[in-house]
Amino acid sequence: MVEAKKDVVILLDSLTRLARAHNAIVPHSGKTLSGGLDSTALQKPKKFFGAARKIEQGGSLTIIATALIDTGSRMDEIIFEEFKGTGNLELILDRKLSDRRIYPALDLHKSGTRKEELILTESELNRLWILRKFLSEMNVIEQMEFLTEKMRRTKTNKEFLDSMSGEA
Repeated sequence: MVEAKKDVVILLDSLTRLARAHNAIVPHSGKTLSGGLDSTALQKPKKFFGAARKIEQGGSLTIIATALIDTGSRMDEIIFEEFKGTGNLELILDRKLSDRRIYPALDLHKSGTRKEELILTESELNRLWILRKFLSEMNVIEQMEFLTEKMRRTKTNKEFLDSMSGEA
């Protein structure tokens, strides 16, 4: 479909489970990593995840995937670390926020977009940095409460960023 100039989105829940499944079926290489993960088990999941891209003179393939963390499994930690940093965006959910029913339950310190300078104007980027500096003084609950309150007052991200002066 991508080669036929269609934009395709794949939702994968989860990279962790995909890697575990491959670990269970790949012929064992004789080299086992910490947590019981075979050294070749991540080859196909990495190739699959790495297929996401914009095709020249074609469509695009976007893969939105989840990964399990904080499960107590060493294998899950290794899988997460192998994929961490390979996407364009990481959204890390925070259990403290969801337990208090504060949504979106995002850990803003750990979440982010790579190369945001390519999608924001210089002015928007500067305001975003000011906002991050301001939010860094708060815990995750205070951050999200502050942010959702401010965002309720605006209709777009641009309007939200434009509403900020030199201080949040």
